[in-house]
Amino acid sequence: MDLALSQEQAAVRRLAADFVDREVMPYAAEWDRRESVDTGIVKKLGDLGFLGLTIPEEYGGSGGDHFSYCLVLEELGRGDSSVRGIVSVSLGLVTKSIAAYGTDEQKREWLPRLCAGEALGCFALTEPDTGSDAASLRTRAERDGDDWVISGTKMFITNGTWADVVLAFVRTGGEGHRGISAFLVPTDTPGLTRREIHGKLGLRGQATAELVFDQVRVPDSARLGAAGKGFSIAMSALAKGRTSVAAGCVGIAQGCLNAAVSYARERQQFGKPIASYQLVQQLIANIAVDTDAARLLVWRVADLIDRGEPFANESNMAKLFASEAAVRAANNALQVFGGYGYIDEYPVGKYLRDARVTTLYEGTSQIQQLLIGRALTGVNAF
Repeated sequence: MDLALSQEQAAVRRLAADFVDREVMPYAAEWDRRESVDTGIVKKLGDLGFLGLTIPEEYGGSGGDHFSYCLVLEELGRGDSSVRGIVSVSLGLVTKSIAAYGTDEQKREWLPRLCAGEALGCFALTEPDTGSDAASLRTRAERDGDDWVISGTKMFITNGTWADVVLAFVRTGGEGHRGISAFLVPTDTPGLTRREIHGKLGLRGQATAELVFDQVRVPDSARLGAAGKGFSIAMSALAKGRTSVAAGCVGIAQGCLNAAVSYARERQQFGKPIASYQLVQQLIANIAVDTDAARLLVWRVADLIDRGEPFANESNMAKLFASEAAVRAANNALQVFGGYGYIDEYPVGKYLRDARVTTLYEGTSQIQQLLIGRALTGVNAF
């Protein structure tokens, strides 16, 4: 499926597809086995402008629209969701937040390096006891003269051990969302320790970490946005971030479709290709429909963002459908492959493992359903 893309969008999509075919897919299985992508990929992403999409050129960005950004995320998702996650978090959640809410000094300090792939960012919201209920986070910052002193723990932080700056959400006031502020914390700040989490089901090549803040001192100039406005910054970032995740899920589904079609044409059983069997074609058809439906939902959100229209509920819908569709697509593709789908010689098992977490992070499927329901009825169910 290909609706009319502009020449610039089509060129960006081809560039991303070529990059994935050359620099990502040949190594994805190896990175998965060793539980780490080659971090040299970060500079390559920066050199191509993929870490600076939508960021103004005056700050080192590559400009472009959100639609192009989603096209790139789709291709990266097709290649390796661990690589897609690097871009989704560092650019989608951190760099864009600095561009939107940062002072000119903060922008000039961080944006050129982040866009160039010379630095990475991580987004520290989730805590050991705080997931969906982000407004109840416990990590706290106490004012001490011109500084803030941060103490607490963050969990499941993507890019956590690779990042050069943490966008940390901490409590500076009372309970609830109004007491949360955001800070930009360089990872070499004394008192900040990072531990990588291993043994994950999927996204094994991605650096996922626990961050511990033990009396971490930062100046007030490190605060991003106004005091007490951190929760709104986080929710604004996640509204667009869910679209990024959804775009990556479209890539997973497309990868599953490509793999299933190719294998079904080649694999012989009972004297003919398994593509000739009706139930195999049914599996492939279901993958194709899920892929195109998810893509259209993502493209709708990207178009709304680029036109400056409200998009939050459409983003929730895209994330809900695309993440569940990616899981279905991977399950169906694995069924086409049979026993061979269960080993990592072929990509569909990894697609399934990587897809599964997308129904959990940046808003579980259940939270997405409640958000959609609230938007439609005006009644809050949580």
